[in-house]
Amino acid sequence: MTVSERGRRSDGEAMCPHRLVLEHVTSRWGVLVLIRLLERPYRFSELRRAIGGVSEKMLTQTLQTLERDGLVHRDAKPVIPPRVDYSLTGLGREAAGQVRDLALWTERRMDDVTAARQAYDEARAR
Repeated sequence: MTVSERGRRSDGEAMCPHRLVLEHVTSRWGVLVLIRLLERPYRFSELRRAIGGVSEKMLTQTLQTLERDGLVHRDAKPVIPPRVDYSLTGLGREAAGQVRDLALWTERRMDDVTAARQAYDEARAR
């Protein structure tokens, strides 16, 4: 557990550890990493380019967290220059499939969400 996670833990999270894993899997970068790694293993720099907009620090933290949770495998090859590949574990593929389905659902239903938001905003403006 990272220092920031310890600082954020509440009694509810201590009693329900699945909440922390859910937070990791559904975080902004966690979702994108998992979905991208469904395609194939990636080197760090490839993954960063493929995702876009993520800092080196955030990608590193996200990969470490997902690795700790057993979702991502880090394969460091003893070559020069160093080569590190990231891939999904079996557990990671299962989680990534669920996250991908949710992401696809949001794409399919975005028009409905947009209409709901507009109706909500119009009702509040009256």
